[in-house]
Amino acid sequence: MHAFSTMRSLAAASLIVCPALLGTLPAVHAQDVTLEVWSHEADEPAKVAFRELAARSLERAHSGVKVKITWYEKNPLFAALKTALPAGKGPDVFYLEPDQVEYISAGYIIPLDDLVNWNNIEPWARKVWTHNGKTYGIPQEAYTVELYYNRDLLKKLGVALPANAQFTQAQFLDLVKKARAAGMTPISQGVGDRPYPGAYLTVEALLRKLGPDDYQKLFTGKLSFADPRVVEVLQWVKEVVDAGAYPKNFMTLKLGESHYYFYTKPGALLLPMGSFYTGRAFVPEDKGGQPPDFPLGIMQFPSMDRGACNECKTSTIGASFAINAASKQKQLGAEFLNAMSTPQMGKMWIETVYLQTGIKADVKSFSGPHATYFTELMERQKGEKYFIGQPRDMVTGECKDTFAQVLNSGFPGGLLSVDQAVGMMNKACYKG
Repeated sequence: MHAFSTMRSLAAASLIVCPALLGTLPAVHAQDVTLEVWSHEADEPAKVAFRELAARSLERAHSGVKVKITWYEKNPLFAALKTALPAGKGPDVFYLEPDQVEYISAGYIIPLDDLVNWNNIEPWARKVWTHNGKTYGIPQEAYTVELYYNRDLLKKLGVALPANAQFTQAQFLDLVKKARAAGMTPISQGVGDRPYPGAYLTVEALLRKLGPDDYQKLFTGKLSFADPRVVEVLQWVKEVVDAGAYPKNFMTLKLGESHYYFYTKPGALLLPMGSFYTGRAFVPEDKGGQPPDFPLGIMQFPSMDRGACNECKTSTIGASFAINAASKQKQLGAEFLNAMSTPQMGKMWIETVYLQTGIKADVKSFSGPHATYFTELMERQKGEKYFIGQPRDMVTGECKDTFAQVLNSGFPGGLLSVDQAVGMMNKACYKG
């Protein structure tokens, strides 16, 4: 069952994890053993609480064991790992994401096939972390790429959302022009601290235009960026950019700041973002979350003229965890991964983080303060065809760097022409 089908409903959270559910490995008898864990998402309280709960559960199951989680923001975490892992140091368990395949090729993390209870993980999610027949990471967070919007601002522009929640590419361009003419920022987006969000509009358009097979070929070097269909998409995106779609501080605006920009100050009509949006938006307002009465809506990304798959949508894995090859506590590390991956914990993730997951979870009904949001999120999944993964999971080396510089930054930032973007991407990515 796909992780998103497990989110058709929401129920009360269960905050107690039974030690018997921590996995199938034999008990570890240790005295004064500390399991070191390094994790991103220090600024997302629900994720902090989730992982800390798993840590305390593991401690209760094993006398003398202490789980120490050190919390980071993403860039400092990856910088610390870049220094520690090559030296054979670092934590026992750490946060990573599926595009970081260099950890596998360098031998910094170990296969988990015989260590983890995979019965609790969605098979499609496990596949994301499977390389050469071995699985290297536990897929905790799953998400779709969504197009959020402010209902009140759309209404103020006198524009009605189509019945299928999907504008055509011409209608979307007209919407951007109307928003800018009305003094609104059409799209809140920034690339100040991430190598991917500026590409959301472009790559989602490419997925719909090309269809999943040719889309994958494009980002694995088997299809030229000079393909007429790709050029058509880039020409349309260029029109959207030239119409003033993005904030003036697009190049420096950080990901978390783009959330705040969207729902608080100065406000924007649209926010293309992974459904991990909730991690920042659904915290208390005094902690940077959206106002309780914010008129949040979700529309589909626009359809493309003569698109091969206008019902396609990106679905992927985000936050994951692996075991350091240099760890002396590999079995205990695996038990911590199992502690975060029980069906009860998967249920808690959905109910408190308000996000999809790669953990199998049986959730019966939606309720609570964000039930309306989840109802709409699930409505936007109906009839969609998922492409599992995103370009940054497929590209490597020079192509990966060029993707970040061109499709994420320079092109949507208005610094490059279509021809320049095509030439730079082909030079770095196309294998001919």
